[in-house]
Order: sequence, then C-alpha cells, then structure tokens
Amino acid sequence: MANKIGKKENKQPLSNTLLLLTITVCTFFGMYLLGMIIWGGGFLNPQQFINLFNNNAYLIVIACGLTIVMITGGIDISVGGTIALITMTTVVVMEDMGGGIFTSILISLGIGLAMGLVQGYFIAYLKIQPFIVTLAGMFFTRGMTTIVSKVPRTATNEAFVALKDHYFYFHFIGIHKHGNWIPSYIEIGAIIAIVVLILLWATLRWTRFGRNLYAVGGNSESALMLGINVKRTQFLSYVLCGILAGIGGFVYLTHTGAGNASNASGAEMQAIASSIIGGTLLSGGVGSVIGTLFGVLSLKTINIIVIASGLREPYWQSITTGLMLAFFIVLQSVILDQRKKKLGNMAG
Repeated sequence: MANKIGKKENKQPLSNTLLLLTITVCTFFGMYLLGMIIWGGGFLNPQQFINLFNNNAYLIVIACGLTIVMITGGIDISVGGTIALITMTTVVVMEDMGGGIFTSILISLGIGLAMGLVQGYFIAYLKIQPFIVTLAGMFFTRGMTTIVSKVPRTATNEAFVALKDHYFYFHFIGIHKHGNWIPSYIEIGAIIAIVVLILLWATLRWTRFGRNLYAVGGNSESALMLGINVKRTQFLSYVLCGILAGIGGFVYLTHTGAGNASNASGAEMQAIASSIIGGTLLSGGVGSVIGTLFGVLSLKTINIIVIASGLREPYWQSITTGLMLAFFIVLQSVILDQRKKKLGNMAG
C-alpha cells in the first residue's frame, strides 16, 4: 500500500506539469488563431510567427534558466544584468582588443558561469535567500556594464557581422508580395535557442539530475531522506542558469549587434512571467521548458494583439501582461490546493 502511495506522489508533479502545459499551449494557439481570424494581416504571414523566435530567442534561453531554478523553489533576477554585461564586454573586446567570435563565446560563457558559481554557492551552501543574492547580482552586473563602457558600442567585426546577418531561409514557406516570392527566414540565435530547449527538455525528462530538481523543489526534506544531495542540486541549478544566461547574452548580441547598459532591461521579469505562464510553480516541484517556450510565445503574442487592436501605448502591453500573469498565478493556486487535498485524502 505504501509503495502505491509513493508511486502516486512521484507521478503527481508530472501530471500537474502536463496539465499546466496543456493550458498554456491551448492559450497560445487560441490567441494566435484569434489573431488570424480577426486581424489577418501579419498573423497570416509565416514570417511573423517565426519572428516570435527570432526576436525573443535570448528570452527563451534565459526563461529556461529561470525555469530550472524555479523548479527547485529558487529565483534569479540577475539574468538581465548578466546579458547587458556580456554584450558590452564582448563588443569592447572585439572592437578594442581584436577579439573574434570564439573569444566572444568564451567571454559570454565565462561571465555566465562565474555568476552562476558565485550566486549558487551563496544560495545553496551559505543559505542566503535567492532573491537577495540575485538582487545583488543584478546591481553588480548593471554597474559593471557601465564601468566597461559608459557609451553604447556597436560590433563591426567582419566575421561577427557576417554571422549576425546570416539567415537560414525556408524557400517553401513565405508570401507573395508585389508579384515576388519572399521566403521566410530564421536567425542563428533562434536555432541556438531551439537546440538549447531540446537539450534541457531531455535533461529534465530523462536524467537523474532532472529528477533531482523536481524532488528538491517538491520537498527538500523528503529529497534529502531519499539520498539526494540537496545543496549540490540547488548549486548546480544556479550554475546551469548562469551558463544559460551566458548563452542568452551571446544570442542577444547576434540579434542586436550592440552593447548597451540598458540591454535586456526588464528581461528577468519577462523570463519569470514566461515561466509562470508556462506552468512553473513559484513554490517549486512543477515546471517544463516546453511550457516556458509557449509562455514566451503567449506573452509576445498578446503584445502583438494589443498593438493590432490599436492600443499602441506601452502601458497597455504592461496591463495585459499583468492580467495574463495574474490569471496563471490564480490557476496555479487552484491546482496546488487540489493537489494538497488529494495528498491529504491519500494520507487519510
């Protein structure tokens, strides 16, 4: 009997993840279909759909990083500042010190890894609250970005510019315009984001590390009793989030080609919102990077719908984002309440 209850408890977080994922996917396709029916125009252009990936590839990557730490019950609000520091540093190195693409990748991963190691150690081993640690990280990275350069910088390195401007065309997908066939295209950053997403999905689904993340977020004391090294798992989740922030910084640079102290401003909040909309519980134990992807797509689609409705002022986008986020938080609370009741009934 005890074994049966244990099996049900192990499956419960996954079933919640699947339920929240289904709701998010249906929300996204419902909104996009509504846009196609009511507004047509850009919604009927395949390039607009692909641009959801092109324009938000960096956000997909860092939102996946936030999902990893949020599954363990943590948070990281330093990722936006990390991206700003990475973009500014890599551009300065390329322009003033003769660095190239490989150097830029090393710098991006190095800065992201360093942030992950330091913050992960403070949180996992020194038991400092994640919000406080990553808040300090956010201020540190934003300040360091200004120290690296007080003025915006643009990358002019020929090899990097060629990489930035290289598109992969879908010659069988596109639109006719003025009698000409215009194929759709995807940027290198979007491809990197998709590859990262697939790798993370496989990691969470099929590896011991992935299972440990869910166990620690679901109940850290139970995870400890099962022999899971809770501190190491939490530490590695922040290290991975830092590496993903490094990848996100490089992806951001391949899209914009510039370093600026205001780069990725507010990206951490958008990443958190995307993770929550995608079904990641703030309390930990439940989440999916696939859900996070659709969280990003849903968040950006609602912004397109608001603009298409004629509400072009930025505050309307903030209002709709807030309403959508509130809806999914309430939804999560209801699901959590139902899970507690079911567990209580099984225990009784």
